Amino acid sequence: MNKKLLKTLLKLVLTGLAIYLVFRKVDTSQLWEIAQSIHWAWLVPAVLLFVISKVFTSVRLNLYYQVLGLTISEMKNWKLYLIGMFYNLFLPGGIGGDGYKVYLLNKSFKTPVKSLIQASLLDRLGGLVAIVFLLLLLVLPVDLTLPFESEIPWEILVGVLACLVLPGFWLVQKLFFKEFLPVYWKGNGLSFLGQLSQLICAWFILKALGVDGNFLAYQLVFLLSSIVSVLPLTIGGVGARELVFIYAHGYAGIDEAIAVAFSLIFFIITAAVSLIGAGLKVEFQEDLKETN
Repeated sequence: MNKKLLKTLLKLVLTGLAIYLVFRKVDTSQLWEIAQSIHWAWLVPAVLLFVISKVFTSVRLNLYYQVLGLTISEMKNWKLYLIGMFYNLFLPGGIGGDGYKVYLLNKSFKTPVKSLIQASLLDRLGGLVAIVFLLLLLVLPVDLTLPFESEIPWEILVGVLACLVLPGFWLVQKLFFKEFLPVYWKGNGLSFLGQLSQLICAWFILKALGVDGNFLAYQLVFLLSSIVSVLPLTIGGVGARELVFIYAHGYAGIDEAIAVAFSLIFFIITAAVSLIGAGLKVEFQEDLKETN
C-alpha cells in the first residue's frame, strides 16, 4: 500500500477514534443546548482576530524568506500562506502545505530546498515557542488541581522553565538555524503577536458561548490543545483538541461541554479561513509568472 495512503488512512482512523471518545465523554444534549444559545455577534471579532493572528505568522515566514534572498510582497506571501493552510487542513495525506510552499518557491526562484525547509521548520518552532512561553505564564495565575506533589513549589519550577524558553530557543537557532539569527527577536515578536491575537480570539469565542468567568483557565487549556494539535496524529487536529479539553477540565475547573463547543467553533473558523486558499492557487501562480 502507498505510504501516503496508509498515512491518510491512519489519520482518519485516529481522528474517528478521537471524535468517538469525545462524544462518549460529553453530554451531547447539553452541547446542543449550548449551540442554540450562541451569541453570534461575538464571533465576528473572533474571526477577525484569528485572521490577524495568521497575518502576523505569515509576515514572520516572509521574514525568513527575505533572509534567504527571496523577494515576495506581503500580499503574495499572504496568498501563499492561505494556500498552505488549505493543503495542511484538507489534504493531510498529500504533500502538505509546507511541502507545497517549498516546491513552488524552489521551482519559481530556484532557492535551495534545504534552505526553504529550514525556514518552514523554524517558522513552526517559533510558533511553538510562543505557545509554550505563554502557556507557562498562564499556569501561574490559574487555580489548577495537579495530580502530583512536588517538594519544590511547582510555581518556581514553572517560573524557571519560562525564563529558559527564549534563551533555549536562541541556542537552538544558533546551532541549527544560524543563518536566521539576525532576525531572532523580530521573528519572536511576530510569533507572540500572532499567539496573543489567538488568545483574544479565544476570549471572544468564550463570550459567544456565554462564559463570564475563568477565562484564563480556558485559554490555558486552549494553548495546551494547540501544542497537541500540531502533532500529525489526526486530520487538522480534529478530535485531538477536544480530547485535551475533555481530560483537562477536571484539573483546570472548566466546563466539559463548553470546552468542546469552544474547540469545535475554533476549528470551524480555521476551516473557513483555510478554504479561501483553495481558490488562490491559480491566482498565486499567475502572480509568480508576472514577478519572474
